[in-house]
Amino acid sequence: MPEHTNSLINATSPYLLQHAHNPVDWKQWGEAAFAEARDRGVPIFLSIGYSTCYWCHVMERESFESEATAKVMNDRFVCVKLDREERPDVDDVYMVATQAMTGRGGWPMSVFLEPDSLRPFYCGTYFPPEPRSGLPSFEQVLLGMSDAFAQKRGDVVRQAEAVAEAVHEQFAARERPVVVGAEQVQQAVATILKIADMQQGGFGAAPKFPQPAYIDFLLAVRDASDASTRSAIDRVLTLTLDEMLKGGIHDHVGGGFHRYAVDATWTVPHFEKMLYDNGQLAATYAIAARVFGSPEYLRVATRCADYVLREMTHPEGGFYSAQDAEVDHREGLNYLWTPEEIRAVLDEDDATFAIDRFGLDVGPNFRDPHHPDDPPTNVLRLDKPPRDDADRLDRIAADLLRARDKRKQPGLDDKVLVSWNGTMIRGLAELAVSTGDQRYRIAAERAAAFIDAHLVDESGMLYRSWRGTRGDSQAFLEDYANLVVGLCALARATRHAEADAGSFVSQASTLAERAVSLFVDSQSGAFFDTSHDATPLFVRGRSTYDGAMPSGVATMLQGLLDLADLDPAGNHADHALRAIVAHSAAIHASPIATVHSTHALFRVLSGGLPIEAALSDAHAAEPEPADDAAGETPQPVEIYAGVERLSVSAETPGELTVLVRIDEGFHVIAAEPGGPDGLLPFRVAIVGGSGVAAYADYPSGAPIEVPGETQPVMAYEGSFEMTIALERTEAERQGRPILVVTYQACSETECLVPQTVELDVAIDLE
Repeated sequence: MPEHTNSLINATSPYLLQHAHNPVDWKQWGEAAFAEARDRGVPIFLSIGYSTCYWCHVMERESFESEATAKVMNDRFVCVKLDREERPDVDDVYMVATQAMTGRGGWPMSVFLEPDSLRPFYCGTYFPPEPRSGLPSFEQVLLGMSDAFAQKRGDVVRQAEAVAEAVHEQFAARERPVVVGAEQVQQAVATILKIADMQQGGFGAAPKFPQPAYIDFLLAVRDASDASTRSAIDRVLTLTLDEMLKGGIHDHVGGGFHRYAVDATWTVPHFEKMLYDNGQLAATYAIAARVFGSPEYLRVATRCADYVLREMTHPEGGFYSAQDAEVDHREGLNYLWTPEEIRAVLDEDDATFAIDRFGLDVGPNFRDPHHPDDPPTNVLRLDKPPRDDADRLDRIAADLLRARDKRKQPGLDDKVLVSWNGTMIRGLAELAVSTGDQRYRIAAERAAAFIDAHLVDESGMLYRSWRGTRGDSQAFLEDYANLVVGLCALARATRHAEADAGSFVSQASTLAERAVSLFVDSQSGAFFDTSHDATPLFVRGRSTYDGAMPSGVATMLQGLLDLADLDPAGNHADHALRAIVAHSAAIHASPIATVHSTHALFRVLSGGLPIEAALSDAHAAEPEPADDAAGETPQPVEIYAGVERLSVSAETPGELTVLVRIDEGFHVIAAEPGGPDGLLPFRVAIVGGSGVAAYADYPSGAPIEVPGETQPVMAYEGSFEMTIALERTEAERQGRPILVVTYQACSETECLVPQTVELDVAIDLE
């Protein structure tokens, strides 16, 4: 069979190139594709993903490589492939649309667009090749959307307008400034401490993400906190940092961190490795090492940086984007070990030591969920932080790495993104300050020079990405912001090394001024994600909430404040104050969802900048008095505890019965493992303190069919009772242990935001 080649063969993105030989006549995002769809009178099918996305690979193998499916796609649509990492602006807008329409999101994202306005009229994620578990086949979706566009155009346009309006409300609303200050900082601290998992570290239930923005915020505010709060902050920080470095999310052989852990104990990761995670965590652990005087944290930061320099660095100095989660269609295959494989590499004494320290002696902890017939194996994890045996572990890791390097390696996304490089430049600079090792500062300087050489045009404009040649997309706010922050960190590291940091301050200052001219709304002072002259979508994005990376506006706020410290003669502080005022409504609405902006607010307050005057000049409104009942969305789940107070001792556990009532038409994702990705199961936990653990006798869920899932989902419906046992642990009592229940309620059409409910039960520990 002759090999197909489509127009993606001319792309630079590794993700697009992966699809260059599909029989689908893929186009790149741009006016040429839009014009073709308008001329042909057909809708646009937009498929968004990224190179290390597991389910993107699955949908390609099942559907995009199928001649029959490709014929339907080519005949009835103009098909566009987009790399979300190259075009985060497009991805953000259509992800909001997908979440608004379906109640959830993810990749691959499958969006059907009305070609005149580019408004979406139908959204989804992965679709299987055959109908499964109530989910239509991809071909059924294609035919349905094509027929609707041809035969019910008015309905399609109205649907697209409704979805676009929902997206517009989230992105483009211009909110009146409100008064913000120390109260929002305190709220963010209290919320983070409340949601902290005091048994396993981290924040919230599984899946567990590292959340470096939370950690950095707590590191910043601890010295300004009262003794009790500081003690609580330190417990959360050290527990979280310790548990992450012990867990399988941390690559104990090669260094660095995987994307997130699928469980609550940080054991089994989602195996892809992203530059932005490792840049942020290198900085976080380097700063934590200074704060706590911890050689363990410094070791983690150093190994994280060494991994990036070894495996993720272009010969000229820029940093690559990501490494894949799979090898030979198997998740994490490169990172898994058996005791026999350990013994084949190490001598007898080291093998026995490694098998014990990495937990292989207690049996396998991993089975590929997509290939259940494969034998179980092990993700390496530690039962305690390395202290006296760190040198031996490093030597063993080096031997294992040499053996692992002989295995087939995961795919490498070798494009260079300005934003993500900025995070790594900052991480290396912070590590240089913590270690005094100038190798890391020099590596950061080389990366900055790479960007200057390859991603800046003659007028000083930044581009987003480079892979052999710079991409055609101009940089976004997050690119300018992260590079400004990285250059400021590099300037501080250079000053720490008693060298001239002036050039880095000057570069950062120039970039910040350019960002203000490109992205700021002149009337309000608010930052947009895209520049004034960017190719318009149906809405101009303005993200304020922090995700895997902090929002562009929050990062730019931090960069402007960095520059205000490094270059006091500039007007950077004025820009920062105006931006905080413009985004004050978002900070007030959710200090934790905007925690990086709240962090910037704390810096403004601590630095004595005139935020009160700036808010007054903008006629900021006083926030409405809190009304617990007003404005809340009624929840379809009620949970009642059978007792008001419970005593727990080492000899006598406590026990209570809980009644759960779920409204008709809703279900709650059950506690059984193996539920759908992205949906939180019903869980009982202790937060806010230590010394006690909660164990629940969870009822069995019933299988229900859920659109979008390939297998039935186990769920609870109606009413049920369950027993919760509280047992004293060996840990010293710290803080105020609170019993909470976390759940996510769904209907047939949507899943609501996950809820964590505090049960009104006083816990007495004897």
